[in-house]
Amino acid sequence: MGVPLRLLLVEDSEDDARLLVRELTRGGFEPVVERVETASTMRAALDRQPWDVVVGDYSLPHFGGAAALELLRDSGLDVPFIIVSGTIGEEKAVAAMKAGASDYVSKDNLKRLVPVIEREVREAAGRRERHRTEAALRASEVSYSTLVEHSPVGIYRSNTEGRFLSVNAALVRILGYASAAEVLQLDMARDVYADPAERRRLLERDTYTDRQYDEVEATWKRKDGARLTVQLSVRAVRQGARVEYYETFVRDVTEQRRLQQQLVQSQKMEAVGRLAGGVAHDFNNLLTVILSYSDLLLEDRPPDAPDREDIEQIRKAAVGASALTRQLLAFSRQQVLEPRVLDVNTVVASTEKMLTRLLGEDISLTASLAPALGAVKVDPGQLEQIIMNLAVNARDAMPHGGRLSIETANVDMDESYVRGHPVAHPGPYVMLAVSDTGIGMDAVTQARIFEPFFTTKEAGKGTGLGLATVYGIVKQSGGFIWVYSEPGHGTSFKIYLPRVDEPVARAVAAPEVVGGSETVLVVEDVAAVRAVAREMLERHGYTVLEAPDGETALRLAGKHQGVIRLLLTDVVMPDVSGRQLADQLLELRPDMKVLFMSGYTDDAIVRHGVLKEGIAYLQKPFTPDTMARKVRAVLDGS
Repeated sequence: MGVPLRLLLVEDSEDDARLLVRELTRGGFEPVVERVETASTMRAALDRQPWDVVVGDYSLPHFGGAAALELLRDSGLDVPFIIVSGTIGEEKAVAAMKAGASDYVSKDNLKRLVPVIEREVREAAGRRERHRTEAALRASEVSYSTLVEHSPVGIYRSNTEGRFLSVNAALVRILGYASAAEVLQLDMARDVYADPAERRRLLERDTYTDRQYDEVEATWKRKDGARLTVQLSVRAVRQGARVEYYETFVRDVTEQRRLQQQLVQSQKMEAVGRLAGGVAHDFNNLLTVILSYSDLLLEDRPPDAPDREDIEQIRKAAVGASALTRQLLAFSRQQVLEPRVLDVNTVVASTEKMLTRLLGEDISLTASLAPALGAVKVDPGQLEQIIMNLAVNARDAMPHGGRLSIETANVDMDESYVRGHPVAHPGPYVMLAVSDTGIGMDAVTQARIFEPFFTTKEAGKGTGLGLATVYGIVKQSGGFIWVYSEPGHGTSFKIYLPRVDEPVARAVAAPEVVGGSETVLVVEDVAAVRAVAREMLERHGYTVLEAPDGETALRLAGKHQGVIRLLLTDVVMPDVSGRQLADQLLELRPDMKVLFMSGYTDDAIVRHGVLKEGIAYLQKPFTPDTMARKVRAVLDGS
């Protein structure tokens, strides 16, 4: 859309008029043109509506530019008059300028017309604004006190037709205009209310009186189109039964309402997270038993055993359930992270082959990785999970194909950016963006995408935990996530992780599964977990002592005559926690090693989901191989 321009054209040639209009359109205007050829039609046009500019051919045979200029000057209107002619000489042009013409443009140089009109319209608007401002100021001296004018609260009077009668400086600021004069020209239904019907509904209320103010909320829009939530205190001033005008106080409560909404959303997410963490903890104990016994049964079966496939199906289901509990823990930020200093580019590159298979042939994958990218300190497995989850979501949003883009960059957050993103903090970040060209999301969907179990996919197509997992991992890693999406225009997720000034850690290969002959004290309050842990350890050659709680473990350790090389204890137990038990036993047996196991985080051994330095931890559910590797590593001191 071009810039609207109301143009009164004094011209007898339709061809010349079309040329002129075409030039204005090319120059970015959207002209509404009325062509006149006589003094009477011009006078009628000036009386009928306001004009932004008058353009006249100086050399018309019957009613030329000089007569048109004189008619405009006599009308008293402050409208620029620009002469356009192909025959006027310099002497006549100078005379016309002295007579009041704003400028002169030759017909063989129409390219000059656009900047001339832009300048003259701008200057005329400035003059009119000054005139309107002066008039408004004179009126305000009568109707407003200095207190009202300088009030931090917006104040205005308006008529029933939706026109401002008077406004104060605060209202002008709220609406984002440069002057009161601009605001006084606005139509409230069209230019101020985001939905014209809302103003109509508010006017239909019969509660407005001239004795007290009635409190209502509405959605307005600023000059730049930004939406505002405003609290209005309205009083109707009447002349008899008729409303003469409305007197209104305005408070911009946009930020306040947004923060309230964020608080409610945050509280809801935290409540669901606590529930999810508790559920995951109990399930992880059950899954430890299922997975471990499945592996032990498979270990005992020959490759051709008839029931081997059944056991493998049980194990497969348990692995799937384990993945769900990990996602629940990730969302609730109760998983235990083992962060390393990483190069995000390396992680992205390592997932590209897998992503290509995951996306399919009809989705192209492009990666734009910033050189000299800073390092971040995150759990490498969790970072891969973020990328995979976002890629799966993007794939599902592009059922007919499209493009998935992954981008990395160094970003420095300043105070001004953080003010617009309250979840962020100033400082250096590494940005990871995953964008698609899919179906996009509306605002209602965007408000819920990080809720666990919320999904727009049909039944059986998704768990609703993918984005909830991403949210939890990012938050637990000290970062934040920003989403932009429009229906039909794709979606972009931007993840910001704190940049660290440390060298990137080298990857370490998993050690071989090796057993031993040492004595291990297993303390676990869930009998089935304790039993399977004992069997797994004994199969790897260890001597096992077991206890159902901390007090029993202390008595057992006190009576045991031999060396106890390792304490393998659950963290969360009644009465005596795993950490308290370890502290007491280490006083009796300072050479004993300790390995904690748990299904979720606990502040006894972690801080915000990150292991404390020197703590050995085994995440439930675990398998016999996982346990054997971890036990051997702790016993060997690595």
